[in-house]
Amino acid sequence: MLFLNPLLLWFLAAAAIPVAIHLINRRRHKTIQWAAMQFLLKASRQSRGKKKLRHICILVCRTLAIATLAIAAARPVVSGLIGWGGGSIDTVVLLLDRSVSMEQRPSDGLPPRRAIALAQARDAIRDVGSPRLVLLDSATLRPQEIPSPSGLPELSSVSATDSAADIPGLLSAAAEFLAEKTGRTEIWIASDLQASNWRPDDPRWAAARTAVNALPSPPAIRILSVTGAGAADHSLRLLSSRREGADLLLDLEIIRSGQNSAASASLTTHLGGANTTESIVLHGPSLRFQKRLPLPSGTATHGWLSLPADGNPANNTAFFASGPPREVSALVVAPPGESASFLALAASAAGSNVATISPADFANHEVSHLAVILWAALLPEGKSAAQLEAFLTNGGHVAMFPPGTDAEATFSGIAWSPPADAARDKFFVLKDWNQTDGPLRDSFDGTPIAARRLRAIRRQLFTGEATALARWEDGEPALARIIHGRGTIWQFTTLPDYSWSNLADGDVLLPAVQRIVAAGASRFDPSHAAYVGDGTVPATARRLDAAATSPASRAGIYEHAGRIVAVNRPPAEDVPDSMPRETVESLFAGTRHTFLDQSGSSPEPTVSRDVWRTFIIAALLFLLAEALLCLPPRVSHKSAPVSIA
Repeated sequence: MLFLNPLLLWFLAAAAIPVAIHLINRRRHKTIQWAAMQFLLKASRQSRGKKKLRHICILVCRTLAIATLAIAAARPVVSGLIGWGGGSIDTVVLLLDRSVSMEQRPSDGLPPRRAIALAQARDAIRDVGSPRLVLLDSATLRPQEIPSPSGLPELSSVSATDSAADIPGLLSAAAEFLAEKTGRTEIWIASDLQASNWRPDDPRWAAARTAVNALPSPPAIRILSVTGAGAADHSLRLLSSRREGADLLLDLEIIRSGQNSAASASLTTHLGGANTTESIVLHGPSLRFQKRLPLPSGTATHGWLSLPADGNPANNTAFFASGPPREVSALVVAPPGESASFLALAASAAGSNVATISPADFANHEVSHLAVILWAALLPEGKSAAQLEAFLTNGGHVAMFPPGTDAEATFSGIAWSPPADAARDKFFVLKDWNQTDGPLRDSFDGTPIAARRLRAIRRQLFTGEATALARWEDGEPALARIIHGRGTIWQFTTLPDYSWSNLADGDVLLPAVQRIVAAGASRFDPSHAAYVGDGTVPATARRLDAAATSPASRAGIYEHAGRIVAVNRPPAEDVPDSMPRETVESLFAGTRHTFLDQSGSSPEPTVSRDVWRTFIIAALLFLLAEALLCLPPRVSHKSAPVSIA
């Protein structure tokens, strides 16, 4: 039997209170010999034994009632996990989820889910006879034998991390470890069932199940799930950062859970040894906003933002880093005309130095320093095509606009179709566009771009594989994206020329070009953003903001090869998407598996069962028995016979 709140078992000591009261009351009475009472005592000696037995029963009922209430408060759980009647277990492999979401607390004052799962595993190990315990945690994926399971929760290898978990990878690693082991073995999985860590659609699940069932003695799989509602929580995410002149512009998002009404959050900025705090008001479940930080001119910098500790203190911090400012350059490749002028104007408004050249001069133009190329001409061929392809391969961005004439050339698998005009007195109208991704996405305060104002009387479609980000009313693409090497091609199907459309008005062109320029310029930033465990930053990187840790497990500011890197937790850890039990059942189909969850409830007799209600009922029965025993004995009044003379 396990207890979800074992500290409350201290209240079992209260069961001694009725006994103590009984003993104290016995000492309070003095025996005084009284002659008249001798006859009464003699008359009652025959019933003294029955009264004493009744008093003992009353005392026992009171004691057991208090004891069962204390046990019920400690939330007892019985489960097939503890192996009742199942024989001894030789080896237990504990797969521990150390992801950020495991630091969520069920409610204020209680330990996080990770600590609860570890305590359950420790107690269960003790109940099954202390078999050999091997730990496989999500941060290292390396098996580690634990010599003393009683100290499991205090080990550094089970501490909190800022990483995600890979449950199918953990299960495969456990099967590989057990391949050479004999005897009765079991695999225990301690996790909060967060979908991003379990990856239910990952094809590796089939291979993991096969590997487990292929073992000489297939182990039973026990799932120690710590789920359910948690304490109110705010998570802070850094979506992007970029320098704009002497300022650093941070795109941020705060996501909250457990609250519906408007609330404020204190956001603290840690920069250059100084801390500043401001209040942020949230009216919904999330808030996206921008924060501008003035920076010393021409210097690199780093820092972090934080929220006060709450239901999950592991998601209250976001790190940022920025190198010294770099000049941003853009190139417009187009024949002279209205389109070239408007494209150059939009690029210069994005804070870049802009040059305009003809397509014939492109082959001999230096492009390695460019952030973006705005191409409004026939697709390149020969040397020009090779140079543009190299630019894309190295991470550059190219915004392509229609050439305005028929062309048979192809580039990166795409080709332009002949231009087409709208019907008389009609327009090509933009119907829908991606408002969460791409250059037409909404601003961070949720304000959409005025893209519905876009009207075109002429367009030129393209052929080839591309991801449409905006479409005209007839379903044809107005804007598409093509990934080419490390770079990106943004394909527009109308020109910023009033003989084609009103794209030059700026409602669409200006924000789109600004965002494309910013994306292209990011490859020159000596600072870098990465996520914990993604392999971008090697383990040898030096941490700058705190004690030495590894970027494989902890977020922070790291320096490697002359580059400052802000390493944050994976974004998926901020999404509380716990999987339903039916999904977990399907992942382990064909294996022997049972559950032990935090609530202890289960409809299956072989799975964990919460039995605190049984102890509540037992306490009520003991109290009822005590009340019945306290009733005075029934006295029968028999009438004496009357004789009539």
